[in-house]
Amino acid sequence: MTFGDLFERAAALGGDLDEADVRRALDAVRSTADGNGGDSGGDGDSGGEGNEVTDPLDPSPARVVAGADALAADLLLGGDAREALDALRSHAWTTLVASDPLLDDAEAVIASLAEPELAADWRDAVEAWREPVTQPSGDHPALASAYRGGAMQVISLDPSLTGPGAAAGLRDRLPVSVRESRAFATVFDPAKLYPDAVGGEYPGPDRDPRTMAPARTDGDQHR
Repeated sequence: MTFGDLFERAAALGGDLDEADVRRALDAVRSTADGNGGDSGGDGDSGGEGNEVTDPLDPSPARVVAGADALAADLLLGGDAREALDALRSHAWTTLVASDPLLDDAEAVIASLAEPELAADWRDAVEAWREPVTQPSGDHPALASAYRGGAMQVISLDPSLTGPGAAAGLRDRLPVSVRESRAFATVFDPAKLYPDAVGGEYPGPDRDPRTMAPARTDGDQHR
C-alpha cells in the first residue's frame, strides 16, 4: 500500500476535518491513555519490554521528526502537512525518525477520525519509511525521538511546542527547531542542505513522494 493509495482512501472517506480536529483527537488519545494508566501520547513507553533505550545519535538537519498530529494531518488533511512531509518523501537522503509511541498516537488519531483499517495500513507504510528509536518511558514521543534519533527538526501542530517561548526553551536543552508544517515547508531547502548532508551538487528530488520509488523524470510526481 503506497502513500498515494492511502491518500486516495482518506480522501474518499470524506469528512470536513481541520487541524483543530486532529489536535482534539490527539488530546483525547492522550487523555484516554493517562486515564488507563498508560504512557501513550506524550508519555509513551520504551517501545517494548526488554528493548534498550537508543543512545542519542549525532544531530543532523537531514534527520526530522514529524509529531503524531503532523503525521495524521498529512494523511487526513493534506495541505501544509503533506507539503512538509512530501519534502522528506521526495529525498531518500533525509530520514524520518519516530519511536513506536509516537506512531501509536498517530495511528490512534487516524483510527478515531477515519477508520481503523486505514490507520493500520498507514502504520505499515510509515514503519517501512521511518527509522525507529527506542525512548524512555515518560518522555514526550516527538522530543524523545528527536533527541534519541539525532533529528534537528521537528514538525508539529502543537502550539505548546511551536510558540516563541517554547522554542527558546527547547533550544537551551536540545539542538532542535520545532516548526508548524507550513513553516517547515518554507524553510526546508534541500538544495542548501544537500552539500553538507551528503556532499556534492544537489541533484534534485530522487524519490517519488507517493510510491517511495526512485524518482521518475517524465513529469510531476505529486498527485
